Amino acid sequence: MKRTIVMATAAAALACVAFAQTPAAKAAGPAPKAADGHPDLTGVWWRGEDVGGRTGVATRGQAPVPPFSSLYNAAAQAKAKTLTDKDDPTLRCQSTAFGTLNISMFDVGAVAQIVQTPKTIVFLTETYHGFQIVPTDGRRHRDDIAPSNRGDAVGHWEGDTFVVDKTNFTDTSWISAEGRVSFHSDQMHVVERYRRVDAETLTVDATVEDPGVLTKPWVVPTQTLKLAPFDQIMDLVCSGTETQGLMDFAAQQNASKK
Repeated sequence: MKRTIVMATAAAALACVAFAQTPAAKAAGPAPKAADGHPDLTGVWWRGEDVGGRTGVATRGQAPVPPFSSLYNAAAQAKAKTLTDKDDPTLRCQSTAFGTLNISMFDVGAVAQIVQTPKTIVFLTETYHGFQIVPTDGRRHRDDIAPSNRGDAVGHWEGDTFVVDKTNFTDTSWISAEGRVSFHSDQMHVVERYRRVDAETLTVDATVEDPGVLTKPWVVPTQTLKLAPFDQIMDLVCSGTETQGLMDFAAQQNASKK
């Protein structure tokens, strides 16, 4: 299947049209500052339109990203050949470990919201009730919680760049969705760097290490996001019933190839 999951809402689609029809904006001002002097990352961020927009998800100007699976070691390559669309965990409303559009806070969508407080930065995702709370008070990774799809995150500032360090992942999720086989191991370690370039622009860099399945780190080229013309994301519910037909169809396709 070219696309097994489409997450969109009428409100988001209308926002896309409104954004497309807005006259060219003036040059963006400087990045706003929080009370502690660090850049304020707060806002709703996207690439210019949501899933379901008139031209699909905007990726113009984004550096091409080789897939996570392109770096699989021999054992992982062999395992990947045994998996198909029907094995995609997101069909059962399970979040990804990273993100289909190579932006972890998007998960399988194309819009996310950041809420910055003095002691935490919170990443909110429209899909699968997703969120990640990143402490910024200097604490270490927790050793008293079970592994999770999104991992355990801690953050710190390096100048104007916010650095997020993630460990303690479960090995039951995939890196991305939509049938793209991209399993990982529980040894995965992710480092992300967020920088608000100006009032309208956020850049994200990421490096993923996973000695359990990769031959070398997966480096995601700089991804550029824009401040969306709305100030709140929407909750897109997934109960599993919406995707049952997709799972059945994927299983039928797989069986017909044998």
